[in-house]
Amino acid sequence: MRTELFDYTLPDELIAQYPKPRRGNSRMLVMDRKSGNCEIHSFSEFPSFLPADACMVFNDTKVINARIYGVKLSSGHAVIEILLISKLAATEWKCLLKPGRRVKQGTVIGMRALDGTVSDKDVFTVKDRTGEGEFIIEFSNPDTDYLLREYGHVPLPPYIKRKDEFSDIQNYQTLFAEKPGAVAAPTAGLHFTRDILDELKTKGILTTNVTLHVGPGTFKPVSVENITEHKMHSESYSLSEKSASLINDTRRKGGKIIAVGTTSVRVLESCADENGLVKASSSETNIFLYPPYKPKSVDMLLTNFHLPQSTLLMLVCTFADREKVLAAYQFAIKEKFMFYSYGDCMLLK
Repeated sequence: MRTELFDYTLPDELIAQYPKPRRGNSRMLVMDRKSGNCEIHSFSEFPSFLPADACMVFNDTKVINARIYGVKLSSGHAVIEILLISKLAATEWKCLLKPGRRVKQGTVIGMRALDGTVSDKDVFTVKDRTGEGEFIIEFSNPDTDYLLREYGHVPLPPYIKRKDEFSDIQNYQTLFAEKPGAVAAPTAGLHFTRDILDELKTKGILTTNVTLHVGPGTFKPVSVENITEHKMHSESYSLSEKSASLINDTRRKGGKIIAVGTTSVRVLESCADENGLVKASSSETNIFLYPPYKPKSVDMLLTNFHLPQSTLLMLVCTFADREKVLAAYQFAIKEKFMFYSYGDCMLLK
């Protein structure tokens, strides 16, 4: 299947640069998976679309302040941007460096604090460069929490064309974020408020969590002509025995499983058997879901709008025909929905 089949054109003004002033006030495009029919609703109406026997699955990963700026101590002026990916050891991390051409093995970089001062004590050394354009660095200080607090910035996505602000610390985090490790938010979860969660509970909707630490690969476009040749990024995940049991009990009783976000889908489908039952697991997944694959473990999906030719848009197209999904996107564009991380959402039912 050709990558260009998942392309569409989005006006820049529909890329949300900030969230709605009040969480939960987003618009929601409700799409019937079979007919492709679309309706416009407020996200506050979301609970009314769920059957009472449903189980909702959230991703409880927590975004870390993974973007750090530093200066090469040898030059004193060359600014390097660091995006942490994953912790390998007490002081060792895998990361992206930009511009990568300015650094080599042994380069020492002093971290720049939020007030602009550069430390000659809190530094990191470039140890190695991997074959995937990533680097291995070693921090001088093993206290990661301290380093991220003093030097870290909220890692806003590349299509948000502004610097991170204090408000992003709260805005770019879900209410149920518990387990630090993500460098991008599971954005479908950003719409939920305490009131909406309470309404779901009152209605008898079951909720449970999985964990998938979203990595920078989530923004990586598919650059090959044939999607089957794409090399999918890997992300760490966890599905507990308790969550697996609740999900399987719901399915055995005929209840619906609603995934909040594509990241939750990736976990469930990585753990699902042919009958849609899931098995507890903690591992890495590089699962790549695209048509004509059909999800086995998920009945409804709440998701934001995704980048053209992205693996996440391809995943959404496993829930409904590609033509229907792209028609829904065109409808959303016509109706001035806001797109991407801080934008509006879509419910496929």
